[in-house]
Amino acid sequence: MHPEDADQSADPSDFFSQPSASRTEARGRHRARRQGKRAITEWVVVLVVALLVAFLVRTFLFQTFYIPSASMEPTLQIGDRIVVSKVTYDFRSVERGDIVVFHAPPAEHNACGDPGVTDLVKRVIGLPGEVIGSQGNNVTINGKVIAEPWFPATPLGPAITKQKIPANQYFVMGDNRTDSCDSRTWGTVPGSDIIGHVVLRIWPLSRIGFP
Repeated sequence: MHPEDADQSADPSDFFSQPSASRTEARGRHRARRQGKRAITEWVVVLVVALLVAFLVRTFLFQTFYIPSASMEPTLQIGDRIVVSKVTYDFRSVERGDIVVFHAPPAEHNACGDPGVTDLVKRVIGLPGEVIGSQGNNVTINGKVIAEPWFPATPLGPAITKQKIPANQYFVMGDNRTDSCDSRTWGTVPGSDIIGHVVLRIWPLSRIGFP
């Protein structure tokens, strides 16, 4: 062998000390696949957590509702969207003047002709144990006219039949009293049927605020 041929011979250790281009590319592709799988996994976890949080919030804390009728005008108008707190009454009792969402009583479907309605929104006027009635356009509680500062004076519409409200029952009415099918027609609402307290009007944007 000529000396120059020896100079041109390859050192076997070079194969192990210097990775080939193809090996580097393979490692790059493997790394990219691993990063891609990690990114997909992270997005799946984020999505699952977001859905779980949304489910828990809707089930236990807050829920939105759509106003389909004029029975609560002018406070709530057709098309308004409201936020209902499901935890308010875990910390305090239902109060007169509260606007509440509740499951529609069975008698409401026949009395008001709304067979497809499952939930209603009204204002609490009478509390358990009180005697409620009316004089002209005024509501009476235990024989005395009550102040109702939550909306301007308005015609009462159908009179309130004098009655004592049973324990754990609430007498509710729409603010649009001449066009509201409420406790005057189908009776009181059990406390267990109250879904929550209306705390915010969020739509349309021009009407955002507290009802």
